Parts: sequence; C-alpha cells; structure tokens
Amino acid sequence: MSPSLSQRLADDIKIAMRARDSVRLGTLRLVQAAIKSREIELQRTLSDDEILQILDKQVKQRRESIHAFEQAGRNDSAAQEQSEIDVLQDYLPAQATEAEIQTLIDEAIATTNAQGVTGPAAMGKIMGIVRPKLAGRADMAQVSAQIKQRLS
Repeated sequence: MSPSLSQRLADDIKIAMRARDSVRLGTLRLVQAAIKSREIELQRTLSDDEILQILDKQVKQRRESIHAFEQAGRNDSAAQEQSEIDVLQDYLPAQATEAEIQTLIDEAIATTNAQGVTGPAAMGKIMGIVRPKLAGRADMAQVSAQIKQRLS
C-alpha cells in the first residue's frame, strides 16, 4: 500500500531538509501548515482528496500571484512563484490533456441540453458536471472560460 499524501509530504520535507533544497522545503512547509490549519479547523485528519483540494488551491493562489507580479514588472518574484508551482505539481494528479477537457465539456453540454437547459443559463450545471472530473487536473478558470466561449 502506498503511503498517504500527508505522509509523503512529511517524508519529502525531511528529504528537502537533508538536500538543503530551500525552495522545495519552504513550499512543502507552507502546504503542511495549510493542511494542519484545516485539520485543526475541522478537528480531524484530512483525506487525500481534501489534501489535493488544498494543493490545488495553493497552485491557484500562486498563478494569481504570478499574474500580479508580471503586471508589476516583478519577474523575479513571478519566477519564484512558478518554481513553487513546479514543486506542488509533483503531488497533483497528471494534468488533463486539452482533448480530455474538450471531451468532458462536450459531454456536459450534451447532458444539460438533454435536460432542456441551454445557453448561458447552463453554465452552472456544466461546471457542476465538469469540476469533479477535472479537480486538480486542470486550471478551472481556463475550463470555465472555454465553457463560456462554447455557450456564447
């Protein structure tokens, strides 16, 4: 049986300490702090799926930071955030291909059309179908933009 994601993170923190990999160590410590905070809030141990949600949220926050840093001309900070995303990607499932995303969007649109919901009003239903299938595997902001484009 493979170790839990939480155990894998703890082991990788030790490895990063020994290797003196400051970027990896700092990123993993921040993730571990977010996990501990959520566990304290819920008063229970998180499942791997819940930890994946935290990792996905961390990646999303860093992408937003990169965008802000690039607009401010702070490319060094943007590069730091990108290196942290690269560390986090190691713990997320393999990213969905563009073809997979398009197929899921097509299926979700067909499902909502069969239910009689069409046009922009179907956006919420389509996202509800697509989000669980792509969680942690795609940037949901980009998926949302693709769905909006298809519906208009």
